[in-house]
Amino acid sequence: MSLRFTITFVLSIICLAVPAWADFQAGMDATTRGDYATALREWRPLAEQGDALAQYNLGVLYRKGRGVPQDDVQARQWYAKAAAQGQAKAQFNLGTLYFNGEGTPKDYQQALRWFRLAADQGEALAQTKIAIMYDEGQGVPQNIVQAYKWYSLAATNGDKPANELRNTITNQMTPAQIAEAQKLAQEWKPKGK
Repeated sequence: MSLRFTITFVLSIICLAVPAWADFQAGMDATTRGDYATALREWRPLAEQGDALAQYNLGVLYRKGRGVPQDDVQARQWYAKAAAQGQAKAQFNLGTLYFNGEGTPKDYQQALRWFRLAADQGEALAQTKIAIMYDEGQGVPQNIVQAYKWYSLAATNGDKPANELRNTITNQMTPAQIAEAQKLAQEWKPKGK
């Protein structure tokens, strides 16, 4: 009897998940065609049900004004919902809104918080933004060693400009600072996706 219940339970979950994935994929297909109104229709119900990826994608639509009027406040709200669930790209985009003061007052501490959460998952652009914050002393004390570390991590994760930015600050560093930064970068471990 319990095996039958388990099988029924698993099948019911699969049956519920497949239509949701199909709706999400229909939204992705619509964006590929440039049909943002359809993407919005497909993703909104999923986002309202708590689907982090749908929430992130709604944030993108509002941020870029695709299928809806451009609205950074709406983008921030959707990114925040997805970011709270650990969606790294939403965390990065939310951090960017706080960093630039778009859809919210400029807040470097909130920007750093969200960038760090995304960076800890290996999000290269978030790592670059943290490096820039340390390099320029924006919201944090200027720290060239930390900047080098974060640029190195971002470059390792595929952000090409990070490599050039790291090379630029190398001229301002002592060999001991470079060695310390390299050690910090080697010791860093992602916290998981």
